[in-house]
Amino acid sequence: MKRFVNNIIKLRWLIVVLIPLVTIIMASSLKHLEFEGSYRIWFGKESQILKNYDNFRAVFGNDDAVTIMFSDEDGIFTPQALQTIENITQKLWKTHYIARVDSITNYQYVHADHEHPDDVLIEEFIGDPTSYTKRELEEKKKIALSEDIIIGKLISKDAKTTMIVGRMTPKAGDDPEVSFKLRDAVLEIIKPEEEKNGYKFFLGGGPVINTSFIEVAQHDGGTFTPAVIIVAMLLLLAIFRKFSSMFATIIVVVFTFLIVLSIQVLLGFKLNNFTANVPIFVVAIGIADAMHLLWIYTMARKRGMDNYESIHYSVQKNFLAIFLTSVTTTIGFASLGISAVVPIETLGVATASAAVLAFVLTMLFVPAFLAILNPNIKADTNIQEANNHPVTVWYTHFLSKNAKVILTLSLLVFILLGAGIFQANVDSNTVKYFKKEFPFRVAVNEMQDRLTGPMSYEVVVDSKAKDGIKDPKFLHTVEQFYSELYAKFPDIRHISSLMDVVKNFNKVINKSKSIPDNQELIAQYLLLYSLSLPQGMEINDKMDIDEKLLRVSLSVNLVETSKDLEQIEWIENWWKQTPYSAVVNGQTVMFAHMQHDVTATLINSITLAVVMISLVMLLIFRNWRMLPLFIIPNILPIALVVGVMGWLHIDIDMGVAIAGAIIIGVAVDDTIHFMVKYIEARRRGDNLEDAMKYVLSYAGSAIIFTTIVLSIAFLVFVFSSFNPNYHFGIVTASALTIAVIVDLVALPAFLMLIDKKENSLLE
Repeated sequence: MKRFVNNIIKLRWLIVVLIPLVTIIMASSLKHLEFEGSYRIWFGKESQILKNYDNFRAVFGNDDAVTIMFSDEDGIFTPQALQTIENITQKLWKTHYIARVDSITNYQYVHADHEHPDDVLIEEFIGDPTSYTKRELEEKKKIALSEDIIIGKLISKDAKTTMIVGRMTPKAGDDPEVSFKLRDAVLEIIKPEEEKNGYKFFLGGGPVINTSFIEVAQHDGGTFTPAVIIVAMLLLLAIFRKFSSMFATIIVVVFTFLIVLSIQVLLGFKLNNFTANVPIFVVAIGIADAMHLLWIYTMARKRGMDNYESIHYSVQKNFLAIFLTSVTTTIGFASLGISAVVPIETLGVATASAAVLAFVLTMLFVPAFLAILNPNIKADTNIQEANNHPVTVWYTHFLSKNAKVILTLSLLVFILLGAGIFQANVDSNTVKYFKKEFPFRVAVNEMQDRLTGPMSYEVVVDSKAKDGIKDPKFLHTVEQFYSELYAKFPDIRHISSLMDVVKNFNKVINKSKSIPDNQELIAQYLLLYSLSLPQGMEINDKMDIDEKLLRVSLSVNLVETSKDLEQIEWIENWWKQTPYSAVVNGQTVMFAHMQHDVTATLINSITLAVVMISLVMLLIFRNWRMLPLFIIPNILPIALVVGVMGWLHIDIDMGVAIAGAIIIGVAVDDTIHFMVKYIEARRRGDNLEDAMKYVLSYAGSAIIFTTIVLSIAFLVFVFSSFNPNYHFGIVTASALTIAVIVDLVALPAFLMLIDKKENSLLE
């Protein structure tokens, strides 16, 4: 170790110049940094969920769309409102990346010819909006409210709210640039209507959520990273009261995240909502390492050691602990690499590499920087000896005297709060990732309150035979499915399929809104309907080419993913009880199934982190009896925070899932610093109380200050509009605070009881 430090001091100028130079060169690649917001980033290339969805789109086309909703308190059936709908409809048709537009004005209305009642007409529901009398518009309103296909879909039951749907061309939603272009094009379309008529429009659909993901990531990364760095700088200045100590810590952090982000760019990765926060995670990692190194260095200088001697002393005292904490932090982050959720996986890999890099830079740059700078830290002749500081003496005596009471109270609190785990609920609904006041979330809520379910399921029903969807028996089963699904789940707001077209035709021709029992007649209805539709409004997106598969589209309320999964399972099981079968698809369904991945991430990453950290501790200390002392204090904070979330009915999302492994990786640092100092004192012959005094003096303050800096840094996330970031900040800050209490209260009290025999833990 002495030779290692001597070499750093000898090469100090090379290190201090080379590291910034390499960083600047690598950071030049950041000009190519890009953000990715497509729904596809959440799934791996081999994801079966993604493959199923791609297969669905190959048969039925793109189910992604941009939606425009607005309300008029005087009703939609006024010349002004209808003209607005018609203007938007026509402009959307001419918009690049839009394949089809559906609105109340171009709805293909099936009805009998007034002059020739035996003839069936299929035409746009509204012609020139200004050509209708008030009475004619009232008649149109009455007709619209009797059309099951559009009521609760394109128009509300009170006829005051309407929606225009622009269906996108194949794969248009896969490219984030297209999402921005399409969103901006729609904004340009509605702008004159807003200015002219004062309508408030609400936008939804794939392009809006994709751009929302990217904009939130850019905002959080661009806002919170400098905010966290500034907060950390101020706290470090307050702690060390030395600009040099603050600068040495912050510069290591900045170098680390610039290099890590550069590596991500060079490897072809794009930033997403989680990896955009890598700099903030690096702040946590880098500060924790540098804080302990600088704390012991400062103490040594105050005790009269010269600059080089203090550097040797600090590195010697901290190298093992910082190395172990870097290993455990790397393991904690790397455990996220097993997640099936791709953004979490990439976050794990990036931050794990950052932990390794932060250790290397801390152990090289900080000593070299101190060797050059030689900060002016005056020796304090009045400084208390470490083991004799009044606060240390009092606290050690307090712990010794009240150990049993402390542990008993701690156990009761742990049991009470931890029991909330059984009330915890996982929710991976992507809409709920945005806070309620976020524009996209506002639009979704408005749609649900005023019109229809903003989410969708695409049920693909297999009739088991070519042309089977025309079989009356099959369509009667579909009709029964409608009825039972509506009755079972109130959150299903609207159902539509070609069955509705068949019933409409039969109503016009046979005056009976029912399914005819003649398959040939059904085939004629569908053929006549298909031939009468204008270009772009075909029905090939409602069935496959063999007319064997029928697409049934459901509009569903925004619910927890557990409810989504319940409804999806019920639908598929319902069809299993018939001669037919069905699978549920669509983007809502994809993310609902991702709930399993979120839960698996939380459980598997924590389990892997605990196992790997235990193995590392066992290899280093070769004492299996010490493992609980490293693991339990770091599992408890997670259990308690998740328990509190359960009691408060706060859903567990991706932010909480990634927090678990990170908390273990970071919180175990405090335990390691504590135990390394404790073992060091016991091995040199200190009794129990003296060993505890030594730990509290040389590690206690640094542990507390590190936790304060990290907790405040993570709490910056509470200002995010992205709920996973918000929850991550709250959970991590809370867990780290609990962890330091456990490490400095419960753990010492436990040691006071079990380690009374001299060196008993080390035998």
